[in-house]
Amino acid sequence: MKLAQLRRIPEAMTDAVRMRGTEAQDTPVAAPATLWTRRRLWLAAGTAAFLVLVFAWAWLIHGWLATGQVISRERLRIAEVTRGHFVRDVAADGTVVAAVSPTLFAIAPGTVTYIARAGDAVTKDQVLATLDSPELTNEFQREQATLDSLDAALAHQEIEIRRQILTSKQQADLAEVTIKAAERELKRSQWAWDLHVIPERDYKRAIDEVSTARLNFDHARETADLERDSLSLDLRTKRLERARQALTVASLRQRLDELTVRSPVDGMVANLAQPQKTLVAANAPLLTVVDLSAFEIEFQVAETYAGDIKPSMAAEITIEGRSIPGTVTAISPEVRQNQVTGRVKFNAGQPPGLRQNERTAVRIVLDERDNVLKFERGSFIDEASRSVYVVRGGRAVRVPVALGAASVGEIEVKSGLAAGDSVVISDMRDVNQTPEVAISH
Repeated sequence: MKLAQLRRIPEAMTDAVRMRGTEAQDTPVAAPATLWTRRRLWLAAGTAAFLVLVFAWAWLIHGWLATGQVISRERLRIAEVTRGHFVRDVAADGTVVAAVSPTLFAIAPGTVTYIARAGDAVTKDQVLATLDSPELTNEFQREQATLDSLDAALAHQEIEIRRQILTSKQQADLAEVTIKAAERELKRSQWAWDLHVIPERDYKRAIDEVSTARLNFDHARETADLERDSLSLDLRTKRLERARQALTVASLRQRLDELTVRSPVDGMVANLAQPQKTLVAANAPLLTVVDLSAFEIEFQVAETYAGDIKPSMAAEITIEGRSIPGTVTAISPEVRQNQVTGRVKFNAGQPPGLRQNERTAVRIVLDERDNVLKFERGSFIDEASRSVYVVRGGRAVRVPVALGAASVGEIEVKSGLAAGDSVVISDMRDVNQTPEVAISH
């Protein structure tokens, strides 16, 4: 059989030899969606999501433009504005110090020898140390010798004055005797003149001799008086010179006595400023004595309060949880590192158990008033603050205010707030003076 004959197989044979398939098991279904339909569905969903996202961003941007920033309520401290009694006070850290703690100095250059040691209990006038000062000793001896010389010169002057006074008195007495002799001679001349037995010239001479004698007597008496006054002045000058030298010697003797250093109070030797047997200069510190029976509180406050604190102001001292009343005794005019130092004494006597340099707290009352608008003072709010944030609903709004006096825990409101307002007293510096801040919960 040829190939052409094989290609032309009858249809009847084709149906007989065809293989059996799965056409009888298949079920016709609807045609699937086209690609365009699927694209339209995705486009609609994306458009809806984009619109939702744009709406959300628009709402957030609107809220940001309206409030500027958002802050959590948990980090805010809020105080209510109230009206009531206001106490303006100042709190400061204090230290227990000795009210009487004299430091003893060397009154002259010399070698110091300590008798007491640091920590020793001493009584008043007890010898604590001695100074050996050859320079001061020699000076005292020189001045003492000068005083002895002046004493001798004064004694000699007194003898010389008595001698000169005696000579002047002798001359006055001789002049008086001469007057008497001249008067007797005048009487004889007068008798002889009356009898006309002497010439007139002798009579006139007798009269002149009486006048001369009286004149000499008057001059001698006046000269004696002047001499007495002059000698008294010289004697007074010598006595003043001697008294001045005596004061110098007394001062040096006192300084010699001060070479023996004594305790001025009952107390304790705090420290020795020099090593034993050291050559010290004049006015060098030697040691400090602390009077343990008289303590005060030394405090420091900022210089802004220095002008408000005055002596005799009431104060409250807190020591180990105990509140003790006190009074301000002094406030220093000097400012050191923006701090001013003051002193407070105890009103009702010193409490027992105090120790030097013990830490305390001091509260000084500056002013008290009633019916004052106020709120709790925050760490970042003071008299210089010109605005605060007030909570209104879910926002914190910056409000301009005028604040007055500030105490440790409260601050006065002059204008800008009313009773019942809620003020944010925590740190709001990170919001950069934004007009409004949203508060999240």
